[in-house]
Amino acid sequence: MEQVAPSEAINAKYPERVTIVMTVDSEGTANVIPLAWVTQASSDPLRFAVAIDKRQHSHRLLSEYGEFVLAFPDADQVEEVLFCGTRSGRKVNKELESGFEFAQSTSVGPPLVRGCLANLECRLVSQHDAGDHTLFVGEVVAAYTEEGKSGDADGLYYLGGGAFCRLESVERLDASL
Repeated sequence: MEQVAPSEAINAKYPERVTIVMTVDSEGTANVIPLAWVTQASSDPLRFAVAIDKRQHSHRLLSEYGEFVLAFPDADQVEEVLFCGTRSGRKVNKELESGFEFAQSTSVGPPLVRGCLANLECRLVSQHDAGDHTLFVGEVVAAYTEEGKSGDADGLYYLGGGAFCRLESVERLDASL
């Protein structure tokens, strides 16, 4: 084993699934931020943790309003994801300009994202300082899937360095003992 800089070893974590985090401002305007730092944090109750840089517009919105939607984009939505990931919601109305289509959520203020593999409506239950990011933990209060799409092959994955991919084939490995 060779010791290397952490910045070099971190590349071993890729690919990561891209997740869209939807928040809203005080007027109800949706903001879209694509992230890869999202993970399931609990099964019962179902909770997800999202790491957001403290400088991001979405960080302020989630801190203030305590509700968000997680949406797992289809690989065909890469252009919309790139648009939202390269522009600030402070300067651009991503709800109008992103190319995403939205649907009304049932339990939280932020909208659902049409065409995504799944949407999870979440309410904030805790937040934790994690350095330059805050880890937001939300409990899932409603969930939706897009008919005819699978979670693995249709998903969008981040490879690092600004590159994205779709999994062309998914081989399930037998993990039985």
